[in-house]
Amino acid sequence: MQRRRGLWLVFAVVLFGLAAWLMLSGQGEEEAPAPQKVAFPNRLRPQERERMEKRRTYVMPVVDAGTEQKPVRPSDPVLAALPRGKGKTAMVIEANAIRHSPIGELLLECLMNRGGKDLEQFKQETGVDPLQDLDRMVLTDDGVIISGNFGNERLKEMLTGRGSTNYDYGDGARLFELQSERKLPDGTVAKRSGPPVGLWNNQMLVFGRTPDSVKEVIDRVEGRGPDEPPVISEGSTYGEMYGVISVERLKRMLPPDQHELATRLAEVAENVELHVDASSDFAMTAHVTGPNADKVTDLGKSLGGALSLARMRAQAEGENELAQLLDFAKVRPDGDQFKLELAVPLEAIKQQLAFCREQQEPKESGEQEAAEQPR
Repeated sequence: MQRRRGLWLVFAVVLFGLAAWLMLSGQGEEEAPAPQKVAFPNRLRPQERERMEKRRTYVMPVVDAGTEQKPVRPSDPVLAALPRGKGKTAMVIEANAIRHSPIGELLLECLMNRGGKDLEQFKQETGVDPLQDLDRMVLTDDGVIISGNFGNERLKEMLTGRGSTNYDYGDGARLFELQSERKLPDGTVAKRSGPPVGLWNNQMLVFGRTPDSVKEVIDRVEGRGPDEPPVISEGSTYGEMYGVISVERLKRMLPPDQHELATRLAEVAENVELHVDASSDFAMTAHVTGPNADKVTDLGKSLGGALSLARMRAQAEGENELAQLLDFAKVRPDGDQFKLELAVPLEAIKQQLAFCREQQEPKESGEQEAAEQPR
């Protein structure tokens, strides 16, 4: 399962890679021709609000204490599963929405050209079709949460194979402590524990570092967790990717030559809230907040100045494509926070992905000979 998860992590890596490329570059004054307009994610759109309401599907069981109980409001189990408290990271990838977006279609074409057989093999082994059965994927500090349709018996047979331990937990979950075996050259068999997996209500897979970390996620879904709200609220579920990244994790993500920026960010900010719209162009907003408004404002000005210098340098060195892309990079201060906007037009993404879209998976010799036979 760990190897198969990488198929969908590609979406996150590619999109964040595009954003990081721009973040470390810049912005400047507008020149002719004027840059095209890009719609940045700033609030729930009508279709996202409808999506949010449809996802309130889980009603926690109420213990009958002999008194009149207030109606329990249905909740979105994926949001309920998220970490609580400050300094936490949780990024939600709307896998199904990205899959059916123009960018997703380009990425899928690349994936199919390079690993279409692996995808089909995965579907046959598990009974799960990643292109149809996955809804959302959540990346957290402690593991990965995937929502979708996981009721196929082949998946459960695979999780219970090879001597894996499995048992019921909570109201609707089953935990699998995976085991793998490998035959050594001397003929002995080496056993190794795999990542623990939780399957909740046939609609959520939880991959954790330890069985306890998986149980904590299930506890939060079923109302046994802390009273603090999840790190992502319903009102922040807009875009094809969204979430909160702790400044400590962001420091580790930035390259060594950006150490000064990473240090200043950690000193000033409490967290960074990200939203990515991939429905057409790639457009990202990053909200940086902190307790000291003056320090946050100074950091925003410094970042804006660095972006301006980078764009002017790109113009001076004749890097016209980079300069045009940096037209979309802006810093917008607002009191104790500032918003960084970054964008890559769809046409630019098509050009960047052209190399892998054109690379076809090598055919088996028999298939190639059959294709070359005259009809």
